[in-house]
Amino acid sequence: MTRIVVVGSINMDLVTLAPRFPGPGETLTGDRFLTIPGGKGANQAVAAARLGATVSMVGCIGDDAFGDQLYDGLVAEGIDVTHVARIDGIGSGTASITVAGGENTIVVVPAANGRVTPAQVEAARAIIREADAVLVQLEIPLDAVEATLRVAEEESTPVILNPAPAQRLPVEWLARVRFLTPNEHELALVLGAGDDVDFRELMRRAPCPVVLTRGSDGAWFRDGDDEPRHQPGFRVEAVDSTGAGDTFNAALAVYLAEGLDVAVRKACATAAIAVSRLGAQGGMPRADEVTAFLETHA
Repeated sequence: MTRIVVVGSINMDLVTLAPRFPGPGETLTGDRFLTIPGGKGANQAVAAARLGATVSMVGCIGDDAFGDQLYDGLVAEGIDVTHVARIDGIGSGTASITVAGGENTIVVVPAANGRVTPAQVEAARAIIREADAVLVQLEIPLDAVEATLRVAEEESTPVILNPAPAQRLPVEWLARVRFLTPNEHELALVLGAGDDVDFRELMRRAPCPVVLTRGSDGAWFRDGDDEPRHQPGFRVEAVDSTGAGDTFNAALAVYLAEGLDVAVRKACATAAIAVSRLGAQGGMPRADEVTAFLETHA
């Protein structure tokens, strides 16, 4: 069974469904409000667990009611929470999400996620050593991200870095990454390039292999000196794109042992299923659903 360690954020998503996005200063009547467990780290952990991986989570929650719900939710998914720390005197991370027309806008408040430390990552060294892959994102402090890359490199465990929210990253960090998984805007920011540069050229410039997501267009990927290759997206009716990228990253990690081409195709399929359902974690499929989807979407 594939073993995955996720180092990242754990949030409660506060989701409002609306007929459209409000303009500046506008008050708009929404259709529905939901509280759904989320956070890029927890999302990736849940998605990987549902696909059949053995998953361990490294992160922080607050000492509030959201923290209790988030912890219990991870446990219910069968995720190892030994390295999930509860921080006294601080709230859990939240993401305020508005969903309209299958798209979303998100405002994240890190709160307890800002307390993930290099020492916490170091304490998880043993499970990182035994893992088949480590997933990490940028919703936690950068020194914890750097510690994850360093420890994984020392333990010869491949890292999939999802650079979101995007920012410029040191070249030496990228050189430690097995796969970087941005969208094209994120890749430009990570490399310090302009959005006017073609994404395929940016993929060639990156000092590490890149798997680039492009929404309904699917994904482009490049390993080593290969030219970028394209995996078309799967046509579905989009309901909510929240968590689609997290679902994609988890599937990539879970299926990577089957080869990059197969992993990217299955990751696109898994994400397509997710966007056809409401909620980040609520829409994440199980392995048998992915298999059935691919059988009907040749």
